[in-house]
Amino acid sequence: MASEAAVEVNAISAAAPPEAAATTGAEKQPHKLERKWTFWFDNQSRPKQGAAWGTSLRKVYTFDTVEEFWCLYDQIFKPSKLPGTADFHLFKAGIEPKWEDPECASGGKWSVISNRKANLENMWLETLMALIGEQFDEADEICGVVASVRPRQDKLALWTKTATNEAAQV
Repeated sequence: MASEAAVEVNAISAAAPPEAAATTGAEKQPHKLERKWTFWFDNQSRPKQGAAWGTSLRKVYTFDTVEEFWCLYDQIFKPSKLPGTADFHLFKAGIEPKWEDPECASGGKWSVISNRKANLENMWLETLMALIGEQFDEADEICGVVASVRPRQDKLALWTKTATNEAAQV
């Protein structure tokens, strides 16, 4: 009976197309994204007296493959894991999530407020996927997205490069 199973497995393996064998094992290539993206974290729970905004902002990780994104998202970057005064940011690599950054200085933002944590989690994931998958019509006008977790309501904000560019703002 065991030998029948082995023969059946061997027959199935032999019938598999050659490209299936080529995509197994160490030969898998990562799925590159159009551009690099950087996750940032900011926890404003206890700002120091007189500290400038952004002093608690930390660059966490820059990635450029689908595999890196999912590893990071699955293990770390879910808004439901954040304390009540924290922000997660995903911005194009080279752009800091500050209005003082030259790429953001003339920009604006679109914000959505949610009273339910589950809504923020879904909006965050879908927006991240749309960003890294280059699904926005005006993708070059987008700097990044921020998920802000607060005790009373959460917010998702999409930051844009040029507030006066009406096509990108609508």
